[in-house]
Amino acid sequence: MTRRQTVLAAVILLAVANMIGTGAHKFSAAHLRKELVVPPDLDRYDSAELAGAPNTPSVMASRGGGARWPRRRHRGGSSTISESVSNLVKSIVGVGILGVPAGVAAFGDSPGALVPALAAIIFMGLVSAYTFGLIGQVCSWTGASSYGEAWEKSVGTRTAWIPSLSCTIDCFGGNISFSMVLADTFKRLFEAMTGGSISRTNALLVVTVFVLLPLCLLKNLSSLAPFSLLGCLGTLYTLIAMGVRYFDGSYQLPHGKFIADIPAELQPVTEGMNGASSIFDPRAFILVSMLSKSFSSHFVAPQFHAALLNNTPKRFSTVVLLAFGTSILCTLAVTSFGYLTFGGSSSGLILSNYSPRDKLIGLSYAAAGVSILFSYPLCFAGGRDGLIDLAGVPSERRTDAFRCLVTVLALAFITATAAFVTDLSTSLALRGATLGNALVYIYPALMFRAAVASKNRKCGVDDLATIKEQRNVRLATACGILGVGTGILGTKIVLERWRGS
Repeated sequence: MTRRQTVLAAVILLAVANMIGTGAHKFSAAHLRKELVVPPDLDRYDSAELAGAPNTPSVMASRGGGARWPRRRHRGGSSTISESVSNLVKSIVGVGILGVPAGVAAFGDSPGALVPALAAIIFMGLVSAYTFGLIGQVCSWTGASSYGEAWEKSVGTRTAWIPSLSCTIDCFGGNISFSMVLADTFKRLFEAMTGGSISRTNALLVVTVFVLLPLCLLKNLSSLAPFSLLGCLGTLYTLIAMGVRYFDGSYQLPHGKFIADIPAELQPVTEGMNGASSIFDPRAFILVSMLSKSFSSHFVAPQFHAALLNNTPKRFSTVVLLAFGTSILCTLAVTSFGYLTFGGSSSGLILSNYSPRDKLIGLSYAAAGVSILFSYPLCFAGGRDGLIDLAGVPSERRTDAFRCLVTVLALAFITATAAFVTDLSTSLALRGATLGNALVYIYPALMFRAAVASKNRKCGVDDLATIKEQRNVRLATACGILGVGTGILGTKIVLERWRGS
């Protein structure tokens, strides 16, 4: 086994160990937790401790950081750290990571391009973890339990429609990506089981009418929640299957076992000239945009904060670091195995590169399809209900017939879009460059800055911020600027690529 293969084997073993061992919440990088922990909130102190707060040394925090905050009463839900980590990993790691190898292929076609790509994955994952932690701190200060409420209590109610609209569009965008994967998945499964052929559009129509529509019309979706575990298990199986196929050489040119089954445009291209230096190609922003979406679960950060038992900043930071660390490892492994196997020909859905006769990968298709089927209505309900709320429909008009009509119209739009757009990587990159950057980098920065300013005003002091708060305000601002810059450039590059395809 070569050194490269040894390193990749270590990556996958670490990913598996993290997914299995999330109960062990002792994290070795304890110093990183400090970057996510900012001073506690004033809203949860005893009233007696807050009396005369601005003039009390125990409350007043000097710029030197010597003053102490009073003892706080921690609250929260009933979820343990291991349960929260497991649920957050399932929320982050989804079908989107199967498109990341195509993000590397957008600018590279040799193994060297993987090195800066992996560095970008780690960097973007850590930045996403940081901004996720910022939202938790805002919720700790304000008592908010939803993304919209956190915005209302920090930035203000007049602009609360902005994050609500973003979350609604993002939910429908997620359904479009799901439908795209389901179209390819059920087309492949139908052809494998029957030996016949079916077009991608017809496969999508069949699964939409006979499976997705009945699921989306369900009134109570709580019965589908346990099936979310299938997504995590399916991702783990896919990761292992891709690793096996990379190491056994089944897709190596020129004599790989399955090479003859693959169309010429999907066969491996791993000996090109675009290596590590190609990261400076503007097309690298396609990968960056995809990563903005790959680590995007920030709209549920307030729910995770509220559900965590004894949700101190330290405990919440532990959940965030363990969950995002595991998600980063999974993304590294899938990207490495997919790109090193197919290189510059990596498709928007990396499973599409594999042979239809490959039963090991065929099970990955099935696992992905089943996982999406049970996740689809949960995501759809968020978009549909958000749309109804934004439209200001009164409660008396929200009848079963009205919801049914909205469901049919929304599902028809999603299906038509998924039939027209066939490149998953383009869809993920565009969502990442727009909604992903907003929800992950820009909005958390705005909320945190506003929350710090609001906390100072409540104390009647112009500048109560500690050194750590000041540093976090600057870091949050940098994250916001990063989101704006990558969003503008990423959107431009993605649209140019889409027009040229």
